[in-house]
This record gives sequence, C-alpha cells and structure tokens, in this order.
Amino acid sequence: MTRIEAIDLAAAYVDSGQMQSDLGALVAYKSESQNLAQAPVLRQYLVEALQPRLEALGFECALHDNPTAGGGPFLLGSRIEDEKLPTILTYGHGDVILGQDDQWREGLEPFVLTQEGDRLYGRGAADNKVQHLINISALEAVLSARGRFGFNVKIVMETSEEIGSPGLKEMMTLHRDALASDVLIASDGPRLSAERPTIFMGSRGGISFDLLVDLREGAHHSGNWGGLLADPAILLAHALASITDARGQIQIPEWRPTSLTPLVRAALRDLPVGTNSTPTVDTDWGEQTLSPSERAYGWNSFAVLAMKSGVPEAPVNAISAHARAHCQLRYVVGTDAQDVLPALRRHLDARGFKQVQIVPQDKGIFAATRLDPDHPWVDYVRASLKRTSGDDPHVLPNLAGSLPNDCFADTLGLPTIWIPHSYMGCNQHAPNEHVLIPLCRQAVQNMAGLFWDIGTGCPQ
Repeated sequence: MTRIEAIDLAAAYVDSGQMQSDLGALVAYKSESQNLAQAPVLRQYLVEALQPRLEALGFECALHDNPTAGGGPFLLGSRIEDEKLPTILTYGHGDVILGQDDQWREGLEPFVLTQEGDRLYGRGAADNKVQHLINISALEAVLSARGRFGFNVKIVMETSEEIGSPGLKEMMTLHRDALASDVLIASDGPRLSAERPTIFMGSRGGISFDLLVDLREGAHHSGNWGGLLADPAILLAHALASITDARGQIQIPEWRPTSLTPLVRAALRDLPVGTNSTPTVDTDWGEQTLSPSERAYGWNSFAVLAMKSGVPEAPVNAISAHARAHCQLRYVVGTDAQDVLPALRRHLDARGFKQVQIVPQDKGIFAATRLDPDHPWVDYVRASLKRTSGDDPHVLPNLAGSLPNDCFADTLGLPTIWIPHSYMGCNQHAPNEHVLIPLCRQAVQNMAGLFWDIGTGCPQ
C-alpha cells in the first residue's frame, strides 16, 4: 500500500465514528490525579484502556509504580523492529484535572463524551486523551497499510502530569538505557490555529510560590486599631506591585531573559497569537517593546493566580492578621531558575518588604527547554506535515505553557518535537473542555503521513 492509502485509513478512523467511540471510552475514566480517591482509576486507565491496544500493535508493555510517593503509575512500552532502524519515543498522560462537575453548562457532563456539531465535549478530551489516541491510531493506520512501521517505537504513559509529573524524571533516569531513542515526537497543548498544524520544540518553565505576610494572632477591630496596626493586605499589595509595573512589565532584572535571539525572533515574527479565540489579547499588557508572540513564547511572565486576606465571603470590621498570594513565574531558556526566588528575596528586601515571606511550592515545577528552529528533525517534521496538510506548520521554539519536556530533552538528551492536536479555544483546564472533529481528522492524517515518512528515512 502507499502513503496516501495509509492517510486515507487514518481519515476513515474519524469518518466512521470509531475515533469518537474510542475517545468516549477514554473520557469515561475519571482519571483525576488531583483527587486521591481516584487513584485506582489511574492504574485502570493504563491497564484496561491502553495496554491491550498497544500490545495489539506489537508493543511489549510493563506497568511501573511511581518512584515518588503520591504519584500515579507509569506504562512503558516498546516495539523494536530492528536495532539498526531509527527509534521514536512518544509520550502521553492519562490523568486529567478535576472534573468541575457543577460548572459545566446544561446538557454536558465532564466524564460523558457529548457531541454537538463538530465539537466533542468531555474532561480530558483535549488534554490529553485525544492527543495520544490520535498518535496511537496513526501508528495503527501505518501498520495496517505497510505491515510494519519501518522504525522502532517506545512509549511513556504517565498519570500525574496534572500535578507536576512527580517521578517522571526519576523514571527517565532509571530507564535511560531502555528508553534510548533518536527523537521524542509527542502531542500536548494547543495549536496556534485550529486549521493549521503547529510544531513546538520545548516549553516555558514554571515556578510557583506564595507570598505571605503574617503579622500577628487573630484579627483586630478596625475602629479601635485602624491606623495603629500594619495591614498585611496593603503590605502584600505594595510588594506585588513592585514586581511589575502597571502594564505587567517585569521589574526584577534577573527575571528578564537573555535568550530572545535574532533566530528566535525570526521564528516568532509572523505567528498568530490569540486570533479567532476568546478572550482577546490585551495589546497594552506585557513587555511594551515586544510583539504578542514574543511575549508569549520568547519572554517571561509573572501572574498572581490567587490571593486572600480576611474572609472575602463574609467580611467583618477587622484588620486581618495575614494575607497570602499564590504566584507563578513562567520562564524561558535564558533565565537562571535557581536564582528566581533568591532574586525575588533581594528585590523585596531592597524595597523594605522584609515582612513578606516567600513560600516555595514543591509541585508544578517544570524546567524551560528549547530546540533550535533550524534543527534537522524540525525541518523533517515540518516538511512531512506540509506534504500532508498542504499548509506550512506554525513553528514555535517553545510552548507558552509548561510541560515536563526537560525529562526528555535534558535527562534523556533527545531532540524534542511536539505536535499538538487541540486548539487555543478548547477550554483546557476549564469547564466545557472539547476537541474539534475536523482538527482531529487532519491531525490523525498528519501523524500517519509523518510515521509513514519516518519509516522510509529520517534525518541522520
């Protein structure tokens, strides 16, 4: 059979409704890694939903407990056709965030896949269940068409990505030799455009921390003590305001990256950001001298994710004893991650905010990674996707969000190529999460074409 026939088989998988049926079965697993009560479901997802399908493809699979307490299990698999052939490593995660059952609109449930027009609604539909389903089904199409892959495949499936991938780096270290490969090709995150493929080669890192002002025991009457007791909320607000200016431009020199090179700027120059999606981009927010694409993919951003003082739901006439803000820095390569919090401490102290404590968070820390846009594997994948889709893919040096890509790029030493199968408006991590059927159809065709091409030759 031919490349076109393999691509047609992949398209028929969607056109027949089989993809929708398979995705519905995956979404039905309540694999919430943030919910300890669902821990058994994480294992069931790997053993019941994925392992039989991979073994039918000729993979040898093994289930592994997480080496880190509190993390979900891993499934490692491999199909080795010939040690002399190139080896592709792929990855996915079977866990999802909390279902948020009571926040979905009428007629939708998080763990029941619901089709409305071209949309398939369900928790995990976009992140990440349809993404690894598409890649596996594309491998199935190639195997059916050619009788072999023409390359070796190894797969890592984890179940703790939504809580920061605990244990993943340790697993990659423990199994480094067994997972040795030529390249990582995996899928997560959104495309820039629903109609056009996207490639990204890394991700921004993420560091989360709390800023805490804890001044005394208990609240005190604001009439009797107002003007006499320092207000922790006001102190915290001024401390936060010193980190950026009024349009969000970072004011800590060590937090301003050094890696926005001419090559990276050229790669980002014509990329659409936030087009045809909700919400719209605030053009007067962020680093003033940078374009929106440079701010999102080539620069750092600071955000206050939550903050509290007193009891907002039932305020009383009292000066609070403490105030807390949960903060996050998303950062690119060219930022010294080890100096992020020490630099913040120096910054706060120099401005008189010694009372503001920095409380590091152990979860959700990912390192920043990036592969040069002119790497041979980037050119190869880009050409294959263009051949199949007819569109030159958008190419990002790194995703704006964070992924555990350092486990593959740094620990395993691999070039990393990510090909997302969702889009910016998919409501990832929110109620009403969904995927688009036309996008999925194009994606499975793209991946079948790419896997076919790898079986006929790849970068040396």
